[in-house]
Amino acid sequence: MLIVVTGVSGTGKTTIGSGIANLLNLPFFDADNYHPQNNIEKMSKGIPLNDEDRMPWLQALADLLAEHEKSGGAVLACSALKESYRELLKGKNSVQWIHLKGDKELIWRRMLARKNHYMKAGMLDSQFATWEEPHYGLKLNILHTPEEMLSQAMRYLGVPEESKG
Repeated sequence: MLIVVTGVSGTGKTTIGSGIANLLNLPFFDADNYHPQNNIEKMSKGIPLNDEDRMPWLQALADLLAEHEKSGGAVLACSALKESYRELLKGKNSVQWIHLKGDKELIWRRMLARKNHYMKAGMLDSQFATWEEPHYGLKLNILHTPEEMLSQAMRYLGVPEESKG
């Protein structure tokens, strides 16, 4: 099973994605760890990425998902802001999508509290401007606790309560 957890920066993709991976005993990958150095440098300067910057990164992630589809699955936390990005990530694989959504003000406060992260809070506007809300998958409101969100995700994925963990 391939699962991709999406949303703008600061929504909790890593927390929810790693929680799902742990509950399903699947490998977890954070897309942030796969950015090329030039993307990291650009974002560290507060410069939003464009499509050209994102394509090699997204292709590497798509290849990673395809590789893990063959070996039983994985969970990926990735912003995947545009539909074209999600199509590239999906490729020919079957993907379960979980989209994290929340109020910009709440996300802004979360991002301001982050330490040692190259994605700066001031870039949140560009993420919201780029976000194309999908009409499929599970949409989770980040006002819920991580535990509540994980429980909703497990129900969506069809995992019975007794088989978790």
